[in-house]
Amino acid sequence: MKEFWDERYKSESFAYGTEPNDFLAGAVGYLKEHSKILSIGEGEGRNALFLARNGHSVTAVDQSVNGLLKAQKLAEKSGYEVKTIAADLELFDFGQDEYDGIISIFCHLPKPLRKKVHEQIQRSLRKGGVFIVESYSPDQLEYNSGGPKDKDWLVPLDEFLDDFPNFEVLHSLSTTRNVVEGAFHTGIAAVTQYVGKKI
Repeated sequence: MKEFWDERYKSESFAYGTEPNDFLAGAVGYLKEHSKILSIGEGEGRNALFLARNGHSVTAVDQSVNGLLKAQKLAEKSGYEVKTIAADLELFDFGQDEYDGIISIFCHLPKPLRKKVHEQIQRSLRKGGVFIVESYSPDQLEYNSGGPKDKDWLVPLDEFLDDFPNFEVLHSLSTTRNVVEGAFHTGIAAVTQYVGKKI
């Protein structure tokens, strides 16, 4: 998959645009001020930069070096700092009680890895920390607006509720909405949204 994403991000244009994900832009209020945040599967930096602009300290993780180089340039051009780490989430150490917020925007993973990542997120968030995620749901297979074509990589809402049983649910929704994010995420899409707080 690293080769796939390096290829997608090698051009000067931004595959998913430079504006933040709409859901994240609306959910940023769930984060406390000046949070330490980890954004996984960050890609070219649009969401990390948005969080930095909102006063947060952001670490962006992605397996694509090409994507993260563009994220750094985007942040520097805007006058903000974003820390980047090139890593496969299979091997990445999330740490323990490390972050106030963890963000996952359209970071799709095969189910076994997703389970492992969810376990790491629970350990990595500090008490009161917030996990914000939007992903494509299995119903996205009916649409041509982006995302994996393998149902195993698409996340039903129940999975977040099951994997984070001790979190306070601040927002949970399975819906269809118009997504406009560059060349590869555009059109009506079936999405899963979840915001949970570690208690």
